[in-house]
Amino acid sequence: MLAVTARAHTNIALIKYWGKADSELMLPANSSVSMTLDQFYTETTVTFDADATADSFVLDGVRQDFLATTKITRFLDIVRALANTASFAHVESVNHVPTAAGLASSASAFAALALAASTAAGLNLTQQELTRLARRGSGSASRSINGGFVIWHRGHDDASSFAEPVQVNPNLNLRMLAVVLDHRQKRVSSRQGMAETVATSPYFPAWADAAEAASHAMVRALTGSDFAEIGAMVERSALMMHATTLAANPPFTYFQPETLATLQLVQDMRAKGLPVYATMDAGPNVKVLTTADAVLQVQDQLAAALNAPITVCAPGPDAQIIKEEEVDA
Repeated sequence: MLAVTARAHTNIALIKYWGKADSELMLPANSSVSMTLDQFYTETTVTFDADATADSFVLDGVRQDFLATTKITRFLDIVRALANTASFAHVESVNHVPTAAGLASSASAFAALALAASTAAGLNLTQQELTRLARRGSGSASRSINGGFVIWHRGHDDASSFAEPVQVNPNLNLRMLAVVLDHRQKRVSSRQGMAETVATSPYFPAWADAAEAASHAMVRALTGSDFAEIGAMVERSALMMHATTLAANPPFTYFQPETLATLQLVQDMRAKGLPVYATMDAGPNVKVLTTADAVLQVQDQLAAALNAPITVCAPGPDAQIIKEEEVDA
């Protein structure tokens, strides 16, 4: 049997994805733009076994329960259909990122699974095909197939909703600092939060329209050299996304007191002349966008004010196969 191990990195959306137009195909309500992070990643090994009677899933050394394994099975069923195989698989995954804490662990997880499973099943998918496959597991996983900066096109069907790299002005030399205020699993999952927002928030239609326009504006801005323009769009997109959850029925938020204090700290640092802008995904943790020239000063000021781990991230690489080996049944 062939055991294939893939590594994929998390990404942080500069222009957010929040809400599905089609939950079966995982089509987003708007396009989004992201930066792949070099410091956070998932490694996943997949082995298809003709003698297995069911899929198995081990995460961080712990065999997962029926519910967690069922999510993996649904995704593997798509791979099996593409590869014309009925074999079940053994999946072992290690997250080098806090799980379900708003640091895009599902993005790296399903991107790694898509690459490892498709390769182990004998498929030879293109990068674009891999982004479409990863999307079926977790929407943001489509953006973790490619490294650097990525746009995930909203599209209107399975073929047209894919991700691809964005060209960036090398003079920008961007960095992202991840401030982990709370590593615990969030109370409202991204999938649940999105569904409730789409169904009940009166702000959602306006959000989707604004985010679609902002995605294309961000692609244009990344080719230029105006960091302040990019940063302002990044911070506004995050706050607009979180406003939709506050307007849901019932309202909910991922903010914690430490979150609000960190957002204020970033604004205060910017008022004093530092090139810093904040962003957040669905979780309490804050990410801070800055430049390579300013990153050490930004890191020092954040560390002095916050009792929280801070990780400096540069743009990360493409998802990749790191090992292929024959194993005994």
